[in-house]
Amino acid sequence: MPPLKLTTLSPEMLARILDEAHGLLADPGVRVHNREALSLLAEAGAQVNFEAQIARIPEKIIREALASAPSKFDLYSLDGQPVVHYGGDTVQFDPGSSGVTILANEQGEQRPPTTADFVKFVKLVETLPQLDAQSTAFVCRDVLEAMGDWYRLYVALNFMRKPIVTGAFSVSGWWVMAEMLAAAAGGEATLASKPLAIFDVCPSPPLLWSDLTCQNLMDCARKGIPAELISMPLAGITSPVTLAAAVVQHTAESLSGVAIHQLARGGAPVVWGGAPAASDMRTGATPMGDVGTWLIDLAYVEIGKSLGLPTHTYMGSSDAKLLDYQAGMESAGGTLLAALAGVNMVSGAGMIDYLRCQSFEKLVLDAEIIGMARRLAVGIEPRDTPLALALMRQSPHRADWLSKPHTIKWFGKELYIPSEVIDRSPLDAWQGKGSMSAFQRASERVDKLLKMYQPSPMAGTTQTELRQIAESAARQAGMEKVSDLALR
Repeated sequence: MPPLKLTTLSPEMLARILDEAHGLLADPGVRVHNREALSLLAEAGAQVNFEAQIARIPEKIIREALASAPSKFDLYSLDGQPVVHYGGDTVQFDPGSSGVTILANEQGEQRPPTTADFVKFVKLVETLPQLDAQSTAFVCRDVLEAMGDWYRLYVALNFMRKPIVTGAFSVSGWWVMAEMLAAAAGGEATLASKPLAIFDVCPSPPLLWSDLTCQNLMDCARKGIPAELISMPLAGITSPVTLAAAVVQHTAESLSGVAIHQLARGGAPVVWGGAPAASDMRTGATPMGDVGTWLIDLAYVEIGKSLGLPTHTYMGSSDAKLLDYQAGMESAGGTLLAALAGVNMVSGAGMIDYLRCQSFEKLVLDAEIIGMARRLAVGIEPRDTPLALALMRQSPHRADWLSKPHTIKWFGKELYIPSEVIDRSPLDAWQGKGSMSAFQRASERVDKLLKMYQPSPMAGTTQTELRQIAESAARQAGMEKVSDLALR
């Protein structure tokens, strides 16, 4: 029996969206602020105005790029095992990225994150089986801003086993990160054949590729490091307010990215992803936990699947400032829908406040939501034939199923059993345990999980090589040495 599956677009609507996206790429075209990318497009047959930096891309170029882009690929753990699969309806989760603050306490205070915080975060992700990959979840504020992108990756590589979703803030930062990844993988050839990272690459809405993002996209392709396209139309602000129109814009931006990427190196792995949002017209905010945002996400994922590409989305975060009812509602809603849509990588766990703030406590609470979402997506399976008739005839009128071997055999697969962070005890038992809130239980679980962390298998020689790369880059940025906290 196939798993439960959610779709949002009729075949007619899907075809209209693709048709109009191709129309946008032909006229008015896409702005490309990178001369090399413009040259690639021109050589392929696009109508390019180098002075205006606009490329009008015919459908033929897009079709050829889609034909060369792989429909599936794997990410590998630090010890060389394929542990994340992009393609089909495989669903996996990683924490949200881009955090600029960290939740300090239950009252909602936020503070700048540090290297010590990130070390703790990476260790925590390693201990949560519901999370399939790491992310460079926030920027450490105890180092120079110019080091922000590669430093996060450097810290993570020293403590992780799981592969990582990351991204660069500069062209030079990308090259430092690529050098680090090659060192960790055992060489550039091994990194290309067994990638342990994927780079988010973001066009700027509407219909613009900056010099930086274009260069990162092409560099990823040429090195064989997977790239994840993160188109971000904001309905009513940087795209038309209607959800279908926002999906058309997302489709056009993403198709142009696939074209540039595949022209740089055909066959390189690329993911159809995004982080769009609807708008709250009361405040001007762009909420990630809004039902309109979810609908845009689900629709663009369906478009990507129809094109045969691996998929990604930002769902499962919350715009709340506390770990309260709103945080639970928005996080659960997005996570459940993404799982039912078969998104290959779902980013957003641990985040509140419009993807600005990361939280250790929310990460472990979100892990429970992910566990439930995975169980829901599997659906109800026939474990016995007949389903119940023979079983119940053996014990038709006795409520003694707790003692039956059948219960022992199947309860672990049939039922999702959460950790103690989810309280289902009677009132008096809950009071006897201190009447703790979900935040307090989650905080206790964070401490318990961190004690279970097992050091990464990275060899000492590799760690030394990474340190040398990091210290060289730090000196160029104006910092004498990297923190010893980034070491095991």
